[in-house]
Parts: sequence; C-alpha cells; structure tokens
Amino acid sequence: MSTDWKSLAPALERCPVIPVLTVRDPAHAAPLAQALASAGMTLLEVTLRTDCALEVIRIMTEAAPDTCVGGGTALTPADIDAIIDAGGRFIVSPGAPSELLAAGASAKVLLIPGVATVTEAMAARNAGFRFLKFFPAGTSGGAAALKAFAAPLADLVFCPTGGVNPENLAEYLALPNVVAVGGSWMVPDKLIKAGRFDDVRDIATRAVEQARSYNSAIRSSTRANRS
Repeated sequence: MSTDWKSLAPALERCPVIPVLTVRDPAHAAPLAQALASAGMTLLEVTLRTDCALEVIRIMTEAAPDTCVGGGTALTPADIDAIIDAGGRFIVSPGAPSELLAAGASAKVLLIPGVATVTEAMAARNAGFRFLKFFPAGTSGGAAALKAFAAPLADLVFCPTGGVNPENLAEYLALPNVVAVGGSWMVPDKLIKAGRFDDVRDIATRAVEQARSYNSAIRSSTRANRS
C-alpha cells in the first residue's frame, strides 16, 4: 500500500495543486489549514524545515480533517517514522536514496520520492514507486524534461515542484504524466507571518480555479481526440 498512489487520485483530481508549507509558528497551523481547505485544496505538504513541523502536522490534521496532510523534506527513515507518528498521511522526499526507498516501501503511508533524472526515476520505479516528485523542476529541464520522460517511463506519474508558478502551471498540467504540481506561490510567507489568512485563502482559491480550468480543458481535449 505504501507505494500505491491511487488512493490519492480522487483528491488530486479535485485539486492538482499541493501547497508546500514551511510553518514557523504552531499558532498559524490551524487557521492556515482551514484557509487552504476553504480554498478547495485537498493535499497539504508540511516541510520538516522547522522545529515545530511535526506539531504543525498534528494541528493541521485536526483543524482540517477533510484535507490530507503530509510531511515533506523527509531525508531519512527516521523522518518517515516521525511524520507517520505525527499523523501525516503521505510523505514527500526531495531525493530517492536506496535506504529511503526501502523504508518507504514498507511504511504505512505513501512515500513520494524525489527524482531529477531518468536514472533516478528508474531506480524509484524498480523499488515499486510509480508516483514521483520531479525536483527541482525548474532547473532540471522543466516541462520539456517530463515530456521526454513520458515515452520510456510510461507507467510513471509526476508532481513537479521547484519553480512552478502561475505562469507555467498550464504547461505542466498539460502533460499526461503530471497529476499534480507542488509550490508555495499561493502561501506567501509574509502573509502567514502577518496572520492574513483571508488573503492566503483568496490567493489559494485563484490557484485552485486556475488549475481546475486547465484540467478541464485538458480532459475535454483528450475526449475530443479519442472520439
């Protein structure tokens, strides 16, 4: 089950944008999670870049029970265990070292390993993973690289993260092997620090609407091509 990403597919179809969150104050966790949930976001990734990250995962899970809260920047098997213990429902890593893949394959929740090359993607595939983070997307070839990945790695799907923004969102979501994108443009740090969660909600809502419009256009185009 820990390598099977299909359980996330309905949530990703409703919102193919995953906010990457670095929360420095636990007091911000609940209102931020609620703002993003009200914007229509279904998966929230909390990075382990702060001392309070695990507490934030616990708080967000309780504050927004209809969302799927996970942990990012998992670097070691111990990070995987810690995220699961905090209630995280998925785990994201920037890379795919063999020891992390082995731990993720036997974990209770899904690990989304990070890759930047075909060789790394093949290693993750050989370990049983089919849903991968493409990171850092912007400096690793962007949408053009993922388009090239599609033919030789036809059974893999990706979540590009790093350099994704409203200007290139459509380019990524147009690719058949991209099921979501990750980013932080909809959660400006200055707004979070200022407690301006209504503003965060408004920006996130625009991101969700933009992504859904692209997905809708893509699905319509695909149906037209098949008919």
